[in-house]
Amino acid sequence: MTRRQALAGATAVGVAAPLLAACGSGGGSSGASDAPDVTSGEKLGPASDVPVGGGTIYADQKIVVTQPTEGQFRGFSSICTHQGCPVTAVKDGTINCTCHGSKFSITDGSVATGPATKPLPAVAVTVTGGEITTA
Repeated sequence: MTRRQALAGATAVGVAAPLLAACGSGGGSSGASDAPDVTSGEKLGPASDVPVGGGTIYADQKIVVTQPTEGQFRGFSSICTHQGCPVTAVKDGTINCTCHGSKFSITDGSVATGPATKPLPAVAVTVTGGEITTA
């Protein structure tokens, strides 16, 4: 093996490892362990940041908050139940994971499109004084 081949192989491994790690471990739906460890009363942000018919992802807290209809706020884990990737967008009535294409309902977290087979775990949220907090 030439030095160039060895370096090319090491580079490929160095690039591939973080990409694979981002998708979690292999092995299908990860289930209930996907629920974030939530502290009651944690402030997420202003309710005005969550559009009607859409949602906002709070990556640091691993929570996505949606507003399916005016004034109705729902919280879910932002970790996809397929292989543990973080969801990346809320669009067209679904919470979307771009790792493998799973989509979840903004209303109840149920699977709208697989490969995920389990819904996103619910996270209790409340809105008080225009602020979203965990319940």
